[in-house]
Amino acid sequence: MGSVWGNTIKVSIFGESHGGGIGVVLDGFPSGIAFDEAFVLSEMERRSPGRNKQSTARKEKDAPKILSGVYQGYTTGTPICAMLENTDTRSGDYKDFSTQPRPAHADYTGLVRYGGYNDPRGGGHFSGRLTAPLVFAGAMCKLFLKSKGITVGAHIQSIAQIQDTPFDDVEVTAEQLDKIRLQEYPVINPLAEKAMLSAIEDARLDQDSVGGVIECAAVGVPAGLGSPMFDTIESKLSSILFAVPAVKGVEFGVGFGFADFRGSHANDAFMLSDDEKVITETNNNGGVLGGITSGMPLVFRTVIKPTPSISKKQRTLNLSTGEVEDLVIKGRHDPCIVTRAAPVIEAAAAIALADIYVEGYGYANAE
Repeated sequence: MGSVWGNTIKVSIFGESHGGGIGVVLDGFPSGIAFDEAFVLSEMERRSPGRNKQSTARKEKDAPKILSGVYQGYTTGTPICAMLENTDTRSGDYKDFSTQPRPAHADYTGLVRYGGYNDPRGGGHFSGRLTAPLVFAGAMCKLFLKSKGITVGAHIQSIAQIQDTPFDDVEVTAEQLDKIRLQEYPVINPLAEKAMLSAIEDARLDQDSVGGVIECAAVGVPAGLGSPMFDTIESKLSSILFAVPAVKGVEFGVGFGFADFRGSHANDAFMLSDDEKVITETNNNGGVLGGITSGMPLVFRTVIKPTPSISKKQRTLNLSTGEVEDLVIKGRHDPCIVTRAAPVIEAAAAIALADIYVEGYGYANAE
């Protein structure tokens, strides 16, 4: 089970969606970082379910119980362990999925991978529920990054093809990212928010779901982090971003748009800022060159697929009978998980950047 990530700051996620609880261990986290409980709880609240009709009706407090690694308001440098209880489960809704695997879920692949010993309730260890401890770990890493002048933030770039105003990839600021973080729906254009919510409601009433794109930025990232070849900024970020359920694509900077550019348009020309800092006129490469940060804002986007659990009747294979038959999924599910995905994507990015920062500068400069 590959549920451990990181080189210097190692993150281990444990638990199942309908088990007694879920949690995370952060090993290698620097000591002396002030623990801001209010900030951590606000990050957990951003992701939590049951807040509106765009999310599942499942209600969990998601109040992390910290068992180790924090003492008298500061991180100790020893492993940080946090647990979250599962209190609102309806496991009976999932009893048939071992023989009737849901389309686009891990019911079948998990069954094969673990020989039928996996916990299928609520998706088990494959569930989006496991993003809650990921957000806790990300919140801790955000506190560390903030002490180094680095801010991570995200907005909903699109839902059901409805586009929000994109970040200015040259001028995006920490203040803008902090402001978006406080919004219930992290969008830049209020008109886009209205249209997105309408599209989600249409899908919900049709017993269906919609997907979208999250755009994330990190500002204050110094130049020179990362390595070429196998430990590039892009590869490290992608490896943890694809651990987020429903993420099916990642692009940096212009991304797939480069296919339509000429080199003269795609290249980012170097220049000096007013304070004699090396910058680029444009930021088509998203703040990364040769797998190493350039000092420009780090900008990337992730594609979130439509929630696969929908109430609309579908077809599946009955593994017991060998017959293809109708399937109606019961339970409580989001008609769109994109509205809760921004803090999860931010968390994954923050964990990766914290790990890369400590790896680049060492613990002496990290603490």
